[in-house]
Amino acid sequence: MKITSIHTQRLKAPLKTPFVTALRRVDALEDVVVIVECDNGYRGSGEGAPTPQITGETIGSIEAAISFIAPYLIGKEIEDFDTLIHIVHHTIVKNTTAKSALEIALYDLKAQSQQMPLYRMLDGTQTAFRTDITISMAETEKMVSNALHAVSLGYDTLKIKIGSDPTKDADRIRAIHAALPQHISLRLDANQGWSAKETVALLDQLEYDGIIAECIEQPVSAEDIEGLKYIKERVTTPLLADESVFSLNDAKKLLEMEAVDYINIKLAKTGGISKALALADLCAEHNVQCMLGCMLEGPIAIAAGVHLASARANTITMLDLDAVALLASHPVQSDMRFDESNIVLSDTPGLGICLP
Repeated sequence: MKITSIHTQRLKAPLKTPFVTALRRVDALEDVVVIVECDNGYRGSGEGAPTPQITGETIGSIEAAISFIAPYLIGKEIEDFDTLIHIVHHTIVKNTTAKSALEIALYDLKAQSQQMPLYRMLDGTQTAFRTDITISMAETEKMVSNALHAVSLGYDTLKIKIGSDPTKDADRIRAIHAALPQHISLRLDANQGWSAKETVALLDQLEYDGIIAECIEQPVSAEDIEGLKYIKERVTTPLLADESVFSLNDAKKLLEMEAVDYINIKLAKTGGISKALALADLCAEHNVQCMLGCMLEGPIAIAAGVHLASARANTITMLDLDAVALLASHPVQSDMRFDESNIVLSDTPGLGICLP
């Protein structure tokens, strides 16, 4: 089963509402899809979302990196899978989203060649999952309204985007918490918007008011490792590292320092499924649970994330894979079920995704 061609196309899809965080605003999805074709007619699909504020990659740079790596893969056999993964990661440095898109397509092909869904090829068994949903940053009244709407759709865990101004953020959180039923869990994501001292002061206030979120995600800049440790030692709310962790070495440093409670794994940060599996295994060694998160991605990349979550279900205990639910429509055909908070894998070989 030999690779004969690799090409890209763009996936464009409208959002239901603008996606707003402390770092950026996005009004519509535009991702890179990579298609890897083999001599027996099999096609593998991968996807990467440009997130220059986090990974440093644009839609053009993702396409360029894939085009640079592709000639080294063409002519190689899918059965020589370890070599293919080595090529992806050693032909060019960084460019983690581009590498992830290629890896997803290669894993899709390998599972298809073995006539099994990817999660089963990775020794996963779980097929049904629940994800949270993101409440974008806005004025307090709008965020409360959006949170109540999400609950009406069946979500029981909401990820609240904050990180603009600590005082205003505290008011937003209090208002959302007061408006929701008691069984609803909140995850707070400041996207590097605060200092360590601001984070501790804000969480102290919220905890005094009886508001303890499921986690506070990356409140300080990605480089501020000491800040993360400072926060963890002073608050009750569990601390989740996101932008601080791209590689295994990043995670090792945080874990050895005992600087965080949880780690957010994203395929676009790690460089794909192989590195994400290794990161989950490293966290398991340290008895640290993980969130499986996403960028603003379409069904292909989200499907890959869910298959990964099944493969490491004992470690990946939180899902933030709501990107498909944020889309007003998309052209991708899927045998998976995306039903708001509920995502169900299929037994279709590979990812269970088909491009039109």
